[in-house]
Parts: sequence; structure tokens; C-alpha cells
Amino acid sequence: MKKLLTEIEKTRSRLEPGAGEREELRRQVVQYTEGFLDAIDTLPAFVPNAEKERLSGSPIQDEAGSLEEIIDLIHLDVDTPGINPASGGHLGYIPGGGIYSSSLGDYMADISNRYAGIFYASPGAVRIENILVDWMADLVGYSKGYAGNLASGGSIANLIAIVTARDAFDIKASEMDKMVIYATEHSHHCIDKAIRIAGLKEAVRRNIPMDGQYKMQVNNLEDQIKWDLQAGLKPFMIIASAGTTDVGAIDPLKEIGRIASKYKLWYHIDGAYGAFFALTKEGKRKLAGMELSDSVVMDPHKGLFLPYGIGAVLIKDKVKLYNSHRYVANYMQDALSPEELSPADLSPELTKHFRGLRMWLPLKLHGVKPFRECLEEKLLLAKYFYTEIQKLGFEVGPEPELSVIIFRYIPEKGEKYADHFNELLLAEIHKDGRVFISSSRLNGKFILHVAILSFRTHLSTVDLALQILKDQLEKIKFAQ
Repeated sequence: MKKLLTEIEKTRSRLEPGAGEREELRRQVVQYTEGFLDAIDTLPAFVPNAEKERLSGSPIQDEAGSLEEIIDLIHLDVDTPGINPASGGHLGYIPGGGIYSSSLGDYMADISNRYAGIFYASPGAVRIENILVDWMADLVGYSKGYAGNLASGGSIANLIAIVTARDAFDIKASEMDKMVIYATEHSHHCIDKAIRIAGLKEAVRRNIPMDGQYKMQVNNLEDQIKWDLQAGLKPFMIIASAGTTDVGAIDPLKEIGRIASKYKLWYHIDGAYGAFFALTKEGKRKLAGMELSDSVVMDPHKGLFLPYGIGAVLIKDKVKLYNSHRYVANYMQDALSPEELSPADLSPELTKHFRGLRMWLPLKLHGVKPFRECLEEKLLLAKYFYTEIQKLGFEVGPEPELSVIIFRYIPEKGEKYADHFNELLLAEIHKDGRVFISSSRLNGKFILHVAILSFRTHLSTVDLALQILKDQLEKIKFAQ
């Protein structure tokens, strides 16, 4: 047996490279990533994936591979086709960018492999997460008695909040079809997924009408609640948006909070996109009322420009969050600790990557000020784009409340041909590739959608986008 173990150790040693080999591996990786960053301003924001990927022709196998060849695969088949989310030219959906210092936090977290789920296992990692929760709670306006969790993104963060709301109302399966949830058609689709996953699929979903600015109409909301109560239904949750993906609208948070309090409903705010704008003076004014909520979601990988994979949920009553998610197993009896709340007791995750370090390190290293000023820049850039795009003859939606702008071009042939014309325009922009914008449908119409949030998006980027739109517009008009 010893002989066999000795033989195994020879192969197993590949997993534990020595200092010299680590240095060489690190050199190649850093050389590639530095080249990527050095070229980031000239790399396309979008490359159509028209060719068959080589990845499928490079299977996982027993024998060791060459890092040089592996990096080449990553370069050609991962980092080139599709949307480049690190590019300042990524103006579609809700970008973030991925600041460099956050990657260093991930690197250290991966090397030390701290388990951040239980306080007993890694007090420092859990304390960092709880410090970040405290900082975000202060930003939102929560005082004592709250708790929160750093999740993988807004989807899981919203799920945690909805499950907590469900349990806070002690909803039984037999009464599910009488429970009522209120939102708008513009609430993010991950809300619907969370409702279904939380077992609330049979609950009544009311889409409250929106006004001309695509905000929830509070009068309709209260009227609907009254009607549902008279009909013998059981209203239990209102979901408001602090920055919709479609148009960037902020629902009237204060007024909704007043109604939720009046009828004793759970008030949840999805601020995955917009909540961090509260760091700015303008954003704080527009987001007033978040403090009235029972739960709120905010995504650091959006508003703090961190790499994908970190969202956050805050619950005003920590006992309710704890009661929904805590479970005890015999094999974990050593890990019981009254000192601080453990993330594993506040979310569906037991296995917990130390994702807090990717957020804590940049905030400590850079301070909050550059994050605030970067968000202020995005608010100004959105207003600038909104003004300039109209000069090119585009029809626009509401003035941007945050950093999303919707617009479309009406060709000379008229409204009937507008959808096709804008589809052609978007296709040409994607072929060009220097910037990426997306599309959506609003009131049945095909619209173009720009979201300015990447920390690498500046005035020069927006001017480039406007010039490309102008050039492609003239090209299509001439062709017709």
C-alpha cells in the first residue's frame, strides 16, 4: 500500500506546484491580463460569434496541458466573442465593468480559501461581510435590528427576501391562492422566478398600472388592495423598483411605504440596479423612502462596478431572516457561536465563498469617494446622451432618472416601418462592435436601450456611441 501511495503522490504533486512553477504560471496569467487591460480601450465591445468555437475540440483529458495553449483558447473563444462586459463601450443591459482591485480580493480569497459561511470557521471573513452589511444598511437608512447577506447576485438576493416575507406571514399551502403580491410589469424578471421558486406560484399577482414615467401608480395600488380585501383575498407583499431595467424608473418609494404600513404588508424594494446611487446627493434625494422597506436588494456588481458574482440583500428584522434560513445539523455542533450572525444562517448557502473580500478590499483601498464620483459621472452622462440623441432626430422616452435612456428613430415612411428600421440600425451597430447597445419592447414597440454604468464609460465613449448612431442612421437612410 505504501508503494501505491508513493506512486500516487508523484501524480498528485501536479496540484501543488513549487514556488518557481507558481511564479511562471502567475507570470503568464498576469502577462495575458495586463495585455487585456492595456488594450481595453481599443477592444470591441461586441463581437458576433459566427464561427464554431475551438473549445469543443479541446476536451478535458488525463494528461496535463500547456498554460500557453489554454490562455490562447481563453483569448480566442472566451474573451473575444460576444459582449465584452469589461469594456466601457458596453452600454447595453446594466453593465458594471469589474474594477481591478476587486480581482486582487478574489485572488487572495481563492488562495487562502477561507470558508465564509460560519463565524466559528472564519471569524474575520464573516466580520468583513457583516461590516459591509452595516455599511449598506446605513446607506439605505436602516437602523438597529437588521441583517443581510452577500449573495451571488440580485436573483438570489431577491429570493432570500421573498422567502423571508413568505415565512413572516406564515403562509400555508392551503391559502396560497388567496395571497396577493403587488408589483408592476417592469419589475425584474428574476422577481417572477423568485416567486415561483419560493412556492408562491399560485399566489395572486397584481400588476399595478404605471404612469407616463413608468412608475407605479400609488392610487391604483391602494384601490387594488382595498378591492382585494373586500373580495376576501389576503394582500401580503408590495414589490417596488429602485431603478427598473427597462427605463431606469424609480417607483414612488415613500408613498408605497406609507401604503404598506397602513395595510401591514411586507414592503420589498428591488434596488439591484439603482440603490447604490444613494451614494450621490441626487440619487439619495430620488431614492428617499428606501428606509421604509422591510427588505431591499442592491447589487455591488452593478453600482459599485465589481465583477459579476456579488449581490446583497438587507432585511430590516434580522429575526425574520434568521428564522427563515437557519438549520442545525449534528455534525456542525462545534460551529455554534453566539458572537456574530453567520451568513449560512441567513441565506440558502451553506458553502460560502469569501466573496466579501472582492468588495471590502476596493472600498478600503480606494475609499468611497471615487465610487461616488463615478456614479455622479454616470448620471451626468445619461443626461448628456438624452439631450444629444434628440439632436440626431431620435424619439426618446422619459428623461433619465438614473442612467438608462430609451429611444427610437421614426423613418420617413412612418411609424409602421419604425420597428424594422430600428432593428436594422441595431444590427449595424452590433456589426461595428465598438459599442454595444441593447433593445427592448415598450408598449409593443421596438426600442433601443442604453445603460450607462460601467466605470470605464466616459464622455469620449458616449460621444463615440452618438457618432456611430449618426453614421449608421445615415447609412441605412441612404440605402433605403
